[in-house]
Amino acid sequence: MNPNFSFTIRQETPADFFAVENLTRDAFWNIYRPGCVEHCVLHRYRSRPEFIPELSLVLETASREILAHIMFSQSEIMLDEPSTPPRKSLPIMTFGPFSVRPDKQRQGIGKHLLEFALNRAKEMGAGCIAICGNIQFYGKCGFELAKNRGIRYADDPDAPYFLLKELVPGFLDGARGTYRDPDGYFVCENDVEEFDRLFPYKEKKVLPGQL
Repeated sequence: MNPNFSFTIRQETPADFFAVENLTRDAFWNIYRPGCVEHCVLHRYRSRPEFIPELSLVLETASREILAHIMFSQSEIMLDEPSTPPRKSLPIMTFGPFSVRPDKQRQGIGKHLLEFALNRAKEMGAGCIAICGNIQFYGKCGFELAKNRGIRYADDPDAPYFLLKELVPGFLDGARGTYRDPDGYFVCENDVEEFDRLFPYKEKKVLPGQL
């Protein structure tokens, strides 16, 4: 499904930062926990060396209304020994937060932005993308269970939600190892609470299905 309106995908600029953080907050609020942390993760991640500005992308309407955003980061797989060829790690990319405005979800917007971003990541030299996500959605974009390729998630080696996609065929040939989320994805609760005060009030709720 393609969005039924005119849109543009472009790199995020500093003028977009607050609007994108607010969009991210709206998209994740009360989904995985009461409130959310993703908008704070995004805010802090932009200053990290592994952040990829060229892959922090927004999808906007002709009237410049931002409807979706995706952020990419450098990451790596720590390889088992011995590996072929001999090496300690394999550089890859990951992405997230990945947000679509709640009233525009399930309209093809997210899938269109993701496919655009994956193509750009490949153009920039990425051979593989690893993420945590729902295989029902990401499988439609070519992601598969990482454990089936011999790549384990450090926090949960048999995780059914740890996925990867080869952008370059054969990139993972001979690779077996462990993936750990980049440190920038972890933020302390006090920082989240302080940052959240910059945004309009939202009620935090405990809901079924949260982690």
